Amino acid sequence: MAKQPSSPGKPASAPASSDDADFLLHSLQDAFEANKRYKASEAEMLEFYRQMLLIRRFEEKAGQLYGLGLIGGFCHLYIGQEAVAIGLQSALDPARDSVITGYRDHGHMLAYGIDPKVIMAELTGREAGISKGKGGSMHMFSTEHKFYGGHGIVGAQVALGGGLALAHQYNNDGGLCLAYFGDGAANQGQVYETFNMAALWKLPIVFVVEDNQYAMGTATKRSSAETRFYRRGTAFRIPGMEVNGMDVLEVRAAAEVAFAHVRAGNGPVLMECNTYRYRGHSMSDPAKYRTREEVQEQRDHHDPIEGLKKTLMETGKTEDELKVIDKAIRAQVAESADFAENSPEPGAAELYTDVLVEEY
Repeated sequence: MAKQPSSPGKPASAPASSDDADFLLHSLQDAFEANKRYKASEAEMLEFYRQMLLIRRFEEKAGQLYGLGLIGGFCHLYIGQEAVAIGLQSALDPARDSVITGYRDHGHMLAYGIDPKVIMAELTGREAGISKGKGGSMHMFSTEHKFYGGHGIVGAQVALGGGLALAHQYNNDGGLCLAYFGDGAANQGQVYETFNMAALWKLPIVFVVEDNQYAMGTATKRSSAETRFYRRGTAFRIPGMEVNGMDVLEVRAAAEVAFAHVRAGNGPVLMECNTYRYRGHSMSDPAKYRTREEVQEQRDHHDPIEGLKKTLMETGKTEDELKVIDKAIRAQVAESADFAENSPEPGAAELYTDVLVEEY
């Protein structure tokens, strides 16, 4: 007997789901709120401080080299957002986890422990660069470190991150993928296609929106109907988390909750880290869409490095002890710049390498 169509005005009921009663999109946020700051040891806090300072000083030097014409093309600095990369990536297992990001990528590479010398050499287009000087600022890559870029196409890294997560699942290696994207990329269609597949297949991936408030140069509220990006996974049954991306200990606490959820086989998490970049979208951006007072307010009251410095001093560290760390970081960054400037440019024959996966 043929199945009778539903009567007019009475929609067919949706298929029942066995876990509807237990499914709570806010469950991870609740767990995070219960213990919102990571209880770091003094040694851990000093390491977080050192790593954030390395990103800050490295990016400041990159800005200087760009001004001198030693870095060409686009260059997107991470100044102000350091707590996101350090808070999250300090909780990863480098032996099995993977990271993929957009074109504001220098900070993520430094957070993963990649040598500042080869990053600076790449920025300046030198043969010693991590991509042999052919990738530049936006297209750095290291399979050795499970860092898969640096992508210039807005939002493209999210779909590729889904593929990395599928590889982790297929290989049963226990790893997860950390896929970064910005508030501007959050409106890309491929992001939601990836959300759907990741949720359907319970892929081990943490989607991280680094919401620095302005995408390229348009305020979030002018470009997004839903400005709380952690809610964007609701339609795909992906739990969301809202995190203060200017506090490294809060980001680390959120990472502990999210990563445990994913490693337990529960599928993806969507995390929104609210942060702020102090410089323009890129080095060519004068950032006239915001006031100097707004930027200064962020620096004065929300700076991630100064915030951790205050916490360290409350535990007994002195200004002089922290200055020693800063001095050592400045020397390390200066050394990386000297290394880059003194390294040769790639030979013309390099134009024909790395075009295909294998040699022919």
